[in-house]
Amino acid sequence: MYYNKTLSSSDISNYIGKSIPHAIKVLNELIKEGYVIEKGYASSSGGRKPLQYSLIPDTHYIVSVAMSQFYIQIGILDMNNCFVAEIVQHELKLYDLTPEYLVTEINNFIASSGVDKSKILGVGITMPGFVDPARGVNYTFLECKDQSLVDYVQQAIALPVFIENDSTAIALGEQKFGVAINQDDAMVINLGWGIGLGMIVNGEIFRGHSGLAGEFSHIPLIKNGKLCKCGKHGCLETEASLIAITSKAAEEIRQGQSSSLAKYSSIDADAIINEAIKGDILSVKLISEAAYHIGQCLAILIHIMNPATVILSGKASVIGRLWMAPIQQAINEHCIPRLAEYTQVVISNLTSNAQLIGGAVLVVENIGKLLGEKIDALNLELNINE
Repeated sequence: MYYNKTLSSSDISNYIGKSIPHAIKVLNELIKEGYVIEKGYASSSGGRKPLQYSLIPDTHYIVSVAMSQFYIQIGILDMNNCFVAEIVQHELKLYDLTPEYLVTEINNFIASSGVDKSKILGVGITMPGFVDPARGVNYTFLECKDQSLVDYVQQAIALPVFIENDSTAIALGEQKFGVAINQDDAMVINLGWGIGLGMIVNGEIFRGHSGLAGEFSHIPLIKNGKLCKCGKHGCLETEASLIAITSKAAEEIRQGQSSSLAKYSSIDADAIINEAIKGDILSVKLISEAAYHIGQCLAILIHIMNPATVILSGKASVIGRLWMAPIQQAINEHCIPRLAEYTQVVISNLTSNAQLIGGAVLVVENIGKLLGEKIDALNLELNINE
């Protein structure tokens, strides 16, 4: 029910694979306990109008922590997937971030949110790096001695904690609340400081053999001699990430290029995004060049995966249609037409909140599994005792 504003008993019956009378019985129990409310009758083209149900939004909450290489954002969402407090954002350098600092940020946010901690279902932490959700570790950042990052944070904040790679989390958000709803095969591009990839394959999030699939940024595309932070040369990231775009913009301004960016004391990604939207020639040029390179890599991806949809999401997706023409040009030039015609490139409707929403979905997807495991363990214990 979290993924739908309203549902009928028939809808719920289909979702859970139980009879309609069983679904109605459970719904009535949830109404009695104060978790669900009747929302009136849906429209009908004929026959009896179905009664609609919805979750009561303030029964539980989810804390979502979204990290990039340079920022941390924390938000709290209710059971209608609405933010209920102001999103907090701080600058940071992820390489310097410690688990202790992360715990302090989460605890301070919860304390200042005004939300009863007992109503919080869990915390979803999403970040760049080689993340193993099953083991609760990030092999790139936030190393904890003698225990996993998840275990450390859970013990420190006394709430269930789940972690995921930022781009995979964005794909989760797009799958449940964005333009990937009802999409069985979609590639979600995270346009950010790097260029991440979340994959939806056969209706499921695809993580690869060891959970590390989606390193789109590190396709060796360009023979520019530039060293990527991964240690290799010529990665897509060295030309098309927000870091690369910002560096190019600063160099152009130093060389005297005319641009509205010159009015900024320091040029950052937000300045370039804002000026590109306003039509600044240099900003648009840099975005267009990056978009063309991304389109070249998308042509490779389309050849391999043959997706129905490519979704441009993440921080820089707010630029919108400025990405589209150069990306489509590159796809047309480098992709077999028969394959390209079956793939649609679209812009996310979740904008800059995609990662935070994905973090909330992460909690919802996993909290049920956690409760199920506890129930199975309890049943096993009862059977042994019997």
